[in-house]
Amino acid sequence: MRNPSFYILLLVLVVMDAWLLAHPNLIGKAGVFFFDYTYLETFPKALGTVSVVVGLTLFISWVIGRLSKPVSIGITVALLTASAYYLFQSFTQYNSGIYKLTGAGFRAGAILLPGLLVLVFGEGLLRRLR
Repeated sequence: MRNPSFYILLLVLVVMDAWLLAHPNLIGKAGVFFFDYTYLETFPKALGTVSVVVGLTLFISWVIGRLSKPVSIGITVALLTASAYYLFQSFTQYNSGIYKLTGAGFRAGAILLPGLLVLVFGEGLLRRLR
């Protein structure tokens, strides 16, 4: 934990993402109910969901950091690429079709989650390259 400001920023982004995901508009609330997304119904549930995802990502990044440097860099680049693809896919999915009607905040929260994964794996890659 060399850079505590990164973790403070990550904590703020996790709370903001959970807030955005827990507050869709009326059509988004109907979608959350219809598709049984119980993990996004309330702010505490959404905070738990986002925290678990980001926490697992931090743990995976930490475990990968314990491997040898070339293997660690290779796996981190692969995970960073996969999460960047997930970010692109989420951006295109939530800005088209029926997802456009769920509200700007909910869409921003849904796009921010893969952005947090990119942030964690990107920071892990920078740490390994230094």
